[in-house]
Amino acid sequence: MGAMDEPSGSTDESLTTVIVAGLCNLGIALAKAVAGAISGSSAMLSEAAHSFADTVTEVLLFVSLKRGTRPADDLHPLGHGRERYLWALLASFATFVGGAVFSVHDGVHTLRHGEELGSPVLSYLILGVAFVLESVSLSRTVRQLRGTTTRLGVGGYRYLRRTSDTAVKAVFLEDAAALIGLLLAFGGLLGAQLTGDPLWDGLASVLIGLLLGWVAWVLARDNASLLIGRALPERYEHAIAAALTAQPQVVRVLDLVTSVYGPDDVLVAAKVDFADLATAADIEAACDRAERAVRAAVPAVTRVYLDPTPQPRP
Repeated sequence: MGAMDEPSGSTDESLTTVIVAGLCNLGIALAKAVAGAISGSSAMLSEAAHSFADTVTEVLLFVSLKRGTRPADDLHPLGHGRERYLWALLASFATFVGGAVFSVHDGVHTLRHGEELGSPVLSYLILGVAFVLESVSLSRTVRQLRGTTTRLGVGGYRYLRRTSDTAVKAVFLEDAAALIGLLLAFGGLLGAQLTGDPLWDGLASVLIGLLLGWVAWVLARDNASLLIGRALPERYEHAIAAALTAQPQVVRVLDLVTSVYGPDDVLVAAKVDFADLATAADIEAACDRAERAVRAAVPAVTRVYLDPTPQPRP
């Protein structure tokens, strides 16, 4: 779902975004690794680790999107929606271990022991090509985000902060971090070339690692929250309660629980006090109308369970 957990749109669109990002990252990773090996730059090797980690992340995100859309079965009556957050959580660990830890370790090693730098010409060329490819991947993600935020009528920052479509959020943060990392690597290479001091290259590697660590923490936090089970924001619960109480036979909503299972998969359960004189047929009809009203108010709702419950008497 989108900002404040609104529905985010087609899973197919997210799959395309992930595939584009994964292919770009794989090509970039191989090129950076070659450049890093030839130039001896720890910043370039850190960037190669960064891109390889991003590639693994995209593979895990692809798995999360495919497995999370499997239909419900006897063992999983509520579906497999939350499985996408399990794989996305593993993807954040891949970013941390494969990118952040390696980059910081390599940078600290360079700061302590120095390094022999070869010609940086190839590294500059690879950084330029990588910047173009990362920009292509990021532009694809931004187009999807703009389409979603325009449809929902919310701002981009608000959407990214609250969205439950963590695959798109992961691609956006990783691509943005990749562009920043490329600039850091360029600065480290240039500083080392101009001064002859590998300190600049090692410092750039450490900064790249810290940047990746932050991205991994943000994604791990969000995916863990959704995997545990996150409720809809308060304003959507109010909209659902209003849709229920608007039904003629409904007196009051005594208790309301919402739970997000996926970007377009929300469960709603409520204890509802119906009119005392309502017949069983009236309650059945009211429940059917209420379910349609709730889905109209919040389209991401897929399941509505209503429990007729008398209001406690004083």
